[in-house]
Amino acid sequence: MTESTAHVPSPFLSAAAIAALPEQVFVHPLNPQAVRHSKALAAAVGCIHLGVHWVRVAPGDDSTAYHRHRGEEEFIYILSGRGRATIGGDTFDVQPGDFMGFPPNSPAHMLSNPFNTDLIYLMGGTHLDYDVCEYPHAGQRIYRVGDRRLYEQM
Repeated sequence: MTESTAHVPSPFLSAAAIAALPEQVFVHPLNPQAVRHSKALAAAVGCIHLGVHWVRVAPGDDSTAYHRHRGEEEFIYILSGRGRATIGGDTFDVQPGDFMGFPPNSPAHMLSNPFNTDLIYLMGGTHLDYDVCEYPHAGQRIYRVGDRRLYEQM
């Protein structure tokens, strides 16, 4: 291994390695009911502009606060369990095999788990150096540059 590749992670992540990754717990600052347990798959293989996360939402919890991105794109692919997606003014029950994609400036959205089993999905998208994210129900907007976030009233 040369010096230039000494710290490059393997591009392969086995199912066993994914199972062994610790779940990171995130409680959204604008929705305390939004408790998401996730594993950062793309980061584990060294991706810097792509985010892909294995996500688990427990019964009774939300995935995030109702939001929309102005710069980043994201997708959700349901793996197991059931959930309820709110997209714009519509609500959909979701199940394994369902897919949702949100290009920049898509309608605001979120997932909830009102059912009695865990909702598990893949969430991914672009990971830009900057983004603007709006939270219409909270009346907040976040400007993000890197890891820095500035919240303001909408």
